Amino acid sequence: MSFSIFSSGWAGANARPRVPGTNSFEPTCDEAMAEVTRGPVRHHKLGLLLGAAAVIVGVATGAASASAQQVISDSQLQALTTTIGGASVLPTTRTVPHWWGSTLDPHNGVTYGYNMVGADPNNCSGSACTVTIQADITPIIVNVGGRTFSGSNVLNATLASPQFQLNDYGTTPFATSGAPNLPEGLGGLLSQADAGNLLQLEDATMRAQFNKTGSSSYHVKLSPNVLPPVTINVPSNQGTLLQSGRGVVFGDVDIGWWSAQIKNLETKADPTHLAIYLTDSVLLYSGKSVLNCCVLGYHGTQAAGGGSTNSNGNAKVQTFAWASWVQPGIYARPNGGTDWALQDIHALSHEIAEWADDPFVNNAVEPWLTPTAPQYGCSGVLETGDPVVAIGFAMGTNTFEQGPNPNGTQSADGYYHPEDEVFLPWFVRTAPNTVSEPTQSPSTNIGRYTLMGDLNPFLGFRQPATGCN
Repeated sequence: MSFSIFSSGWAGANARPRVPGTNSFEPTCDEAMAEVTRGPVRHHKLGLLLGAAAVIVGVATGAASASAQQVISDSQLQALTTTIGGASVLPTTRTVPHWWGSTLDPHNGVTYGYNMVGADPNNCSGSACTVTIQADITPIIVNVGGRTFSGSNVLNATLASPQFQLNDYGTTPFATSGAPNLPEGLGGLLSQADAGNLLQLEDATMRAQFNKTGSSSYHVKLSPNVLPPVTINVPSNQGTLLQSGRGVVFGDVDIGWWSAQIKNLETKADPTHLAIYLTDSVLLYSGKSVLNCCVLGYHGTQAAGGGSTNSNGNAKVQTFAWASWVQPGIYARPNGGTDWALQDIHALSHEIAEWADDPFVNNAVEPWLTPTAPQYGCSGVLETGDPVVAIGFAMGTNTFEQGPNPNGTQSADGYYHPEDEVFLPWFVRTAPNTVSEPTQSPSTNIGRYTLMGDLNPFLGFRQPATGCN
């Protein structure tokens, strides 16, 4: 794969994403995870490298000559994530609604605690199981390299997406198939126990994760509130333009500089709401090379006034996510080819799912390793999107940017492309999995380890995570 999308947390001015065990991105991987700490805030970001041809999403206004942009190869397009947060029970009500639980990992005998958004699915009842979180969306208009990339342009398409609108998750027409290129494949049964129910994407994901499907009153809903757009002008020494192999031009901005701008916006946010910062085709690079790209999003948390998120008082703790809309043709190759699902809301779905399962970026688990995301190395964080970057499925009807790529090829297909998400039992090695919705195949009759279940083509997600050192 070759894209960079999600991250949990905050990137400081000097933050540099890295591949564990190295000082740079792994050139043979399509994505990499980096954990960056700046003061009291940590963030987890997801990024993809564009290698043989420039592939970075960017929807911009104005007509700039394609020849004026540096082309980034698909092999250099990497996906990265970062995380910001604490680690134990968060003793505050001045943040998003959340609950704390713990699970024994039978592999190493350690009991891991975790904070998650919503109501406790194991102890709530009736209407108390339904939680609605306000999501404050700030579109960001970015001026970089002489072009404008406006988050306002993709706002309506984002609001119309499965992230906020209702869809039936019983089936999907298409899903990622095969390795290593992750092209489009046949769909089929998805969350079969919720067939006929109209749900938001994250609601469907959380219900499947805890097998609260069918007639269950358990829901985790997002209520979007659109805030006035904010304009960010990127200095010439902090950003540039890149072009994908399909001719798509996108913004490429230094991650440290960008994160400082997001931190300034965060001071105005409501800690009881999820703050979402939305951009269009603006990706981030790390270090001195603009081709050390790309981060597509991150999520994290910040204690008010810079205080510790582990405060014993009732401190304000703001959670947030920045994600960029990914224009078709930045990562997604033509006709359902390589990185088919890496477009439109893929990054946003990654960040919101990780926010819901790890809102304060403090949920540690036994280290895991997966060949689907070697760029993360041996990771010890509960980041539900990292193992399945660029693996996804089709849902809803997308009418935005569905024309051909600038070079005349066709990557858009009329659907939105949410990412698959890994469930808690995979991270804590629960087997048999009696926690999550059963898989689609009646012959196995065990709980699934990702939302896509049997539709995920990798056998490593038909069983718990494997350990690493």
